Amino acid sequence: MSALAPNCQFLCQNLHQRDHHPQKWSNGLCLFFLKSSKFRLGNRKNITYYRRVKKRDIKAHALWPDLSKPSSVELEPIKDCDQLDQILQQAKENSQPIIIDWMANWCRKCIYLKPKLEKLAADYDTKLKFYYVDVNTVPQALVKRGNISKMPTIQLWLDGEMKAEVIGGHKAWLVMEEVKEMIQKFI
Repeated sequence: MSALAPNCQFLCQNLHQRDHHPQKWSNGLCLFFLKSSKFRLGNRKNITYYRRVKKRDIKAHALWPDLSKPSSVELEPIKDCDQLDQILQQAKENSQPIIIDWMANWCRKCIYLKPKLEKLAADYDTKLKFYYVDVNTVPQALVKRGNISKMPTIQLWLDGEMKAEVIGGHKAWLVMEEVKEMIQKFI
């Protein structure tokens, strides 16, 4: 059973009733430990018990997120061949690989993958640059240059050339694993 508390917006999750270990509830920002494992929400008997729990039985610890690095980085759009040339030249000068996500607004898998790629971009914030191309809004010459036949296609470019690609027609977590493997080969 889960319940959302109105004051802190933390999620309480009911653990095994038979355990005699302290229970833990967390949403990633707050941890609450209750010494008694009999704490339950839902019926009157449990609410009565909750009211009897003494303050000394509850411990709260705050976990602050790491603000030194972003949790996600927005992918930068590529609009035409000239912009792609500039990006590739700059990446070549910095000897930095880039990732290009070739997508379309009507493609559900593309839309689903984009936020996952933005989180991945935050992990490689200083090592890689992430871009996306919406194939319906750019000239077809750009799409032909990327040699795109299926979407989503995620490509790694290094030294002005496409070195590896992942075609994402399957489950998102599998695509993300393949993208991570592709990145590890070239970093």
